[in-house]
Amino acid sequence: MYDTIVAELTDLAKQAGYEIMRIYREDFSVDYKEDESPLTQADRAANDLIVKRLREVYPGVPILSEEGQHVPFPERQAWPRFFCVDPLDGTKEFVKRNGEFTVNIAMVAKNFPAFGVVYVPDRETMYWGGKDFGSFKQFREMPPQKIQCQTPPPEGPRAVVSRSHPSPDLAAEMEKRGVSERVEAGSAMKFCLVAEGVADLYLRLNPTMEWDTAAGQAVLEGAGGSMTTLDGEPFIYNKESLKNPGFIAQGLTAEM
Repeated sequence: MYDTIVAELTDLAKQAGYEIMRIYREDFSVDYKEDESPLTQADRAANDLIVKRLREVYPGVPILSEEGQHVPFPERQAWPRFFCVDPLDGTKEFVKRNGEFTVNIAMVAKNFPAFGVVYVPDRETMYWGGKDFGSFKQFREMPPQKIQCQTPPPEGPRAVVSRSHPSPDLAAEMEKRGVSERVEAGSAMKFCLVAEGVADLYLRLNPTMEWDTAAGQAVLEGAGGSMTTLDGEPFIYNKESLKNPGFIAQGLTAEM
C-alpha cells in the first residue's frame, strides 16, 4: 500500500509540475485574491489536474485544496482522512521566476499528516515521506536517497527563513534561540531543507494555511524532525479555522 501511494502521488506531483513549468516558460497573467495573494493560470491548471486524478484513483477520499471549494467545518470534522493540497505553493516565487515553488500533496489521517510529497519542478527534485515511513529525496530519475535531519553545529542552529514573508519579530526570536546562520528559501522547500540537514530550524510567526504545511511537515517528521505550535503543542489539521498558528519545525536536536 505504501509503495503504491508513493508511486501515485510522486507521479501526480510531477505531472502537475510539468503543467506548471509549461506556463512558467511563457508570458502569464497574475490575478489577486481577496487577501491580495497572487493567483496564476499555473495554480488553476495544477489544481484541476491534481483534483481530477485524486478523485479517479481515490474515490470517496475528500480533498482540501487551496484553490478548491472549501467544505464547511461541520462536514469536514467527520473526515477520518483527506488529501491536503497546495497545487502551487510559493506563487510569489513563481511570479518572481526564482524557481523556489513547490507542489504539495499530503494525506492527513486523524488530524495529522501521515504522508506527504513536495515536488520542486524547476529543480526536478522530489521529496516524500512520513513519520512511520522515513523520508526520501530524488533528483530526476536517479535512485532515491534517504534523508535525515542533522545535529546543529556547535555555534548554534541554522535557521531557514522565508524569502517573501519577512517578520519584524522573527529576528528577536531567532536571536533568543541562538541561531548562527540564516538560509533563505521559498515555499515548502524550507521544511525539506531542514529534513535533509541543510538547516536545523524553521520558525514561523506569520500566518500560514493548512495546505502550506501538511506535506512539508510529513517529510520533516519522516526525516526525524518535529513540528509543534510555538507553545509546544501538537500541530493538528482539519481545524475549524484552516489558518495555522505560529510554529517551530526543527531537526534532531535544535536548541529550543
